[in-house]
Amino acid sequence: KDLYINPEDNLNPRYHFNSFIVGTFNELAYAAAQAIIESPGTKYNPFFIYGGTGLGKTHLIQAVGNSIKNKYLDKKVHYMTLERFATDFVNSLQNNKANSFKEKYRRYDLLIIDDIQFIGKMEKIQEELFHTFNTFHENNKQIIFSSDKHPNYIPELADRLKSRFAAGMIVDISEPEYESRLAILKVKLREVNIDLDQEIIEYVAGAVQGNIRELEGSLNLIVCQYRLKNKPLSLPEVKNLLKNNMRPKKNMAIKDVVKIVSEYYKLEESSVYEKTRKKEIVKARQVVMYLLREDFNVSYPLIGQKLGGKDHTTVIHSCLKIKKDLKNDPGLLQELEQMRIMFK
Repeated sequence: KDLYINPEDNLNPRYHFNSFIVGTFNELAYAAAQAIIESPGTKYNPFFIYGGTGLGKTHLIQAVGNSIKNKYLDKKVHYMTLERFATDFVNSLQNNKANSFKEKYRRYDLLIIDDIQFIGKMEKIQEELFHTFNTFHENNKQIIFSSDKHPNYIPELADRLKSRFAAGMIVDISEPEYESRLAILKVKLREVNIDLDQEIIEYVAGAVQGNIRELEGSLNLIVCQYRLKNKPLSLPEVKNLLKNNMRPKKNMAIKDVVKIVSEYYKLEESSVYEKTRKKEIVKARQVVMYLLREDFNVSYPLIGQKLGGKDHTTVIHSCLKIKKDLKNDPGLLQELEQMRIMFK
């Protein structure tokens, strides 16, 4: 089967669920996508997916499009970027063809718009998207958006659009954890029909802790070298090959993490350092400790020292408390992901 992009729907046929790895980093988004395929337009409409670059958002939303296109032969599906939507709209105004624009997009049963984060300062585009969305919703037609940030953090986004997004389902995709990175590497190796030692696969999964695109880029380097030499690479060779391809661990001053968390919870920064048992301040302080440890690998003693001279055992307890709460509180998980977006 030829893998060409059909201009009618703009979908890339390479994006399907057979090659989509599901892990804790994206399982909620995947489950919602499957529910939409089973009943488009009636569940999770709109579906708004957000996360950093290279995490598989485009793969997921196009896989939904391809699945619906293949399952419901009578449904019209269309994928596009926000830039394309905006360009078409502006051209329609310039050529006095606004009605043709409306008719073109509203004839679809599933409309997928990628990179919606750029809509912030486009007032006219926001207005047109709002009306397009209403038409889709009233007719039980599915609309899907992707963004690199939560709609609440898209600058100058109209409240009525935020409200529309919130009425459906907003879900994030985070960076893949070790087990998922391992699974992704194994799938990619099968695709290129190359065997690597388990030790090397495990090393790459542990060393390249960024997004999926970075992981694939590192693997492509190894595969290229493997084919050039026409023999398996040793672990030292792989380490040497990847040393310039791995981004340094992210770094941020402790006071900046405190500032972001304080602003998120609408607290004074100074309160996080104070000795107090106020519930909201204790929670914010515990979140700061957890993020410093998990995201920036700051040592427990240093965290305690910088946050009001706390003992390192207090810091450990706080981190364990947040870790435990995250298992039972999806609201807390979303709060942390929103703060993490502000770290970037």
